[in-house]
Amino acid sequence: MKLSTKGRYGLRAMIDLADYSEEQPQSIANIAARQSISDSYLEQLMAKLKKAGLVESIRGSQGGYVLARPVEKISVGDILRALEGDLAPVKCAGLKGENACEGSGTCVTRNVWKRIDDSITNAVDSIGLKELVEDSRKVRLSEGGTCAECNV
Repeated sequence: MKLSTKGRYGLRAMIDLADYSEEQPQSIANIAARQSISDSYLEQLMAKLKKAGLVESIRGSQGGYVLARPVEKISVGDILRALEGDLAPVKCAGLKGENACEGSGTCVTRNVWKRIDDSITNAVDSIGLKELVEDSRKVRLSEGGTCAECNV
């Protein structure tokens, strides 16, 4: 599975938002500047995250974005599904019961895709946003840097 910039940048933005919005709502401009993401692209990502119920926008001069749920209640899986859609490794109709294809009962590779799908789901759902915020704070305090390879 390879994530697009939507998933990668959106996850970074959510970590930033969770970290900085505890005190006050965060503007697109502030998040974009800290994360080196264009304002217009970040606006698109925030619209998807808002539609998924992960962020709320607050209007006004002191407005911006805040998390719509407690940080403990948001997983990486929630964020990635909101931005990327289905995380299944293949577009196999046999993976989902009600949409199963005609050959799903005899398809040998279906079980491979199902196991990979289950592993991905378990992995991303087991990582909480709170854990990533704590890791981000540790990195900032100890090294003062970012991960150049993954742009985090």
